[in-house]
Amino acid sequence: MATVRLLEIGDWALYRSVRLASLAESPAAFWSSLAREEAFAPSVWQDRLAARNTFLAETADGPAGLAAVVPDEGAAAELVGMWVAPSARGRGIGDLLVRAALEWTADRGFAELRLWVFEGNRHAERLYARHGFARTGRAERGRPGKDEMQFEMARTVTAR
Repeated sequence: MATVRLLEIGDWALYRSVRLASLAESPAAFWSSLAREEAFAPSVWQDRLAARNTFLAETADGPAGLAAVVPDEGAAAELVGMWVAPSARGRGIGDLLVRAALEWTADRGFAELRLWVFEGNRHAERLYARHGFARTGRAERGRPGKDEMQFEMARTVTAR
């Protein structure tokens, strides 16, 4: 059985450890790098938790995934930093995190939740499509110096 909870500023060390694990395990999935974030001071981790609404999925084995929702301009929010630990994949953890993000977004009155996916990340695209996300038609170059594209997906959110 897995649970999802919203992290608080005091959880910064746990957040740091799970985020660094995600960057080490799936470096191609994120804009940032392990080396960059390993150098962050505790205050950076605390500031991130204050600015983002970060969800942690946990199982009896420990942390199983992360996702964050950042309020965007206007009536939209953005899902960022989504990751599921390899040992937890295929067990519904991604679904739990996406549902938590959608619920948080709806509860705060946002009309839309958006996200970006790197081209070729079929697992992520299928996960988001299961929850009603669709490509918007927006695409951008990926990280500087890399030959990759990313595309936007979005879903309308209705208040609960």
